Amino acid sequence: MKYQTALLSKSVNLSLLLTITLLLGACSQQDESQEAGATGAAALSGVVSLDGSSTVYPISEAVAEEFLAVAPRVRVTVGVSGTGGGFKKFLAQEIDINDASRSIKDSEIEQAVASGIDYLEIPVAYDGLSVVINSNNDWVDYLRVEELQLIWQPGSTVDSWDDIRPEWPSEPLRLYGPGTDSGTFDYFTETINGESGASRPDYTASEDDNVLVQGISGDEFSLGFFGFAYYVENMDKLKVVPIDGGNGAIIPSATTINNGTYSPLSRPIFIYLNTASMARPEVNEFVNFYLENAGVLASEVGYIALPDDLYQEAKDKISAL
Repeated sequence: MKYQTALLSKSVNLSLLLTITLLLGACSQQDESQEAGATGAAALSGVVSLDGSSTVYPISEAVAEEFLAVAPRVRVTVGVSGTGGGFKKFLAQEIDINDASRSIKDSEIEQAVASGIDYLEIPVAYDGLSVVINSNNDWVDYLRVEELQLIWQPGSTVDSWDDIRPEWPSEPLRLYGPGTDSGTFDYFTETINGESGASRPDYTASEDDNVLVQGISGDEFSLGFFGFAYYVENMDKLKVVPIDGGNGAIIPSATTINNGTYSPLSRPIFIYLNTASMARPEVNEFVNFYLENAGVLASEVGYIALPDDLYQEAKDKISAL
């Protein structure tokens, strides 16, 4: 009897083990089948690398996050080293895409040619470079372009608010702005001072616009500038200054930036693509996904979408590769 019971127990154990083995094998085959059957973006893997402008960063970061849901095996890295810093990495072929808040410079084009780098410039949104002040500032109603030049030009002697207008407070003017590697810095200095990079040096500079937001929001007598999205994100902490470019004081908004009336500080922002990287399917898929979604995501993070035909034009350039 004991022998029969032991034999029955062994038989049950062997049967259970066989069942478990069969189930595990079936699951394994199902997983392999699903993996083999994955198509399109879901089947892709690899790394797509972006760096550059802090202004373009919110759009690229939003695209990267959305792309993860479509291509979960692809890792997209988005750095912030400023437009100039990004171009250095781009021209050293360390990254696939450079986020840029200005067009590529002649000297950078020469480096690209010397290194045999083919690239595409792709506009992704409009930005209205925003001049901002502390939320407690109750005396600045607007600034003229000539006054911005008076403040920011090399050798400027503006040290206090009443140096700009005598009726303003006799309080120190403390300035904040992007660092010299920033495309926003290049654009602002060229537009306001007539030469890219021409600026007084005695201001608090950072490639990280969040640092500038923190500085201005904590200093009643401060003034600074950066991309429109960072103002939109921090409207509860800052005031934006209307700018008079000769046709009256205009506040940056989706409408005034898009129709060009916020002048002269409206501009397109870009991504620069190394065309050799497009040979990699994960980069190709990411760039096409970027162009499909840039308009919607740009609006969500505070920038202004381009007209649809400009996105289509960029898609056509990609297809032509």
